[in-house]
Amino acid sequence: MPEFDYNGFRIGYDDFGAGDRPVVLIHGLLMNRRMFDRLGPAMAAKGNRVITVDLLGHGRSDRPADMTNYSMTFFARQVEALLDHLGLDDAVIGGTSLGANVTLELAYLEPRRVKAMMVEMPVLDNALLAAAVVFTPMMVTLRFAEPVLRWIAAGARRIPRTNPLVDMGLDWIRQDPAPSEAILEGLFLGSSAPHHQFRIKMEQPTLVIGHHADPLHPFSDAGMLAEELPNARLIEANSILEWRITPKRLDGELSRFLDDVWEREPSSDSPDARAAESTLSEA
Repeated sequence: MPEFDYNGFRIGYDDFGAGDRPVVLIHGLLMNRRMFDRLGPAMAAKGNRVITVDLLGHGRSDRPADMTNYSMTFFARQVEALLDHLGLDDAVIGGTSLGANVTLELAYLEPRRVKAMMVEMPVLDNALLAAAVVFTPMMVTLRFAEPVLRWIAAGARRIPRTNPLVDMGLDWIRQDPAPSEAILEGLFLGSSAPHHQFRIKMEQPTLVIGHHADPLHPFSDAGMLAEELPNARLIEANSILEWRITPKRLDGELSRFLDDVWEREPSSDSPDARAAESTLSEA
């Protein structure tokens, strides 16, 4: 697996396809790049170069057990460092849950590096109570049941990878509990996403995907985000499992979105166009 250095830590990633249509996909919380093992090659077959990354503390990247290493901003900077490592000026950035929020954070911090966004199941204003209810007990369990959880994780790692959907669940269990606790603590101390006042200024074309019946990823957050972003389109998934079990429809939506992004000419008031005009005037 290829990797690069980020502030003394090792960040791993996979690279599918080739060409000048780069797409970076970012996994969910306590998941890893393997959740895109099907989607990455599928989008690469459509002419895209797809890079899937393990954020620090996840997958095969380094997993420090100090909470000071984790925040939404730090995760966004790791994706920026990935672009630098690959020599990419910009890319379509997308992700699921945590990855969706990291995508928004990078678009806020470095808008010129984000050509467009794919945001699946964002965790925003309407999810705050559910996030507190779900993750506070999880942090307590990770801290006080660490010896037992470490033993369970060691056993789970011996289970061979078979079904992608099963493996996504097992990947939660396979992890050392100490870094997982540090990630949750670091995220709880910082901002989970750019504020509404910043989101309404994000001009990148955006495909927002949400679904109902999940309080941690409420459809109201996806709908709100689609209304906030000037150039967003909202897609309603049948359930959280649609893209994992019957992916044809959502694969098609993403593929068409990527085609539109890469074929689109920058408008006269877009960041790309303004940069081009500035370069011409200086010449």
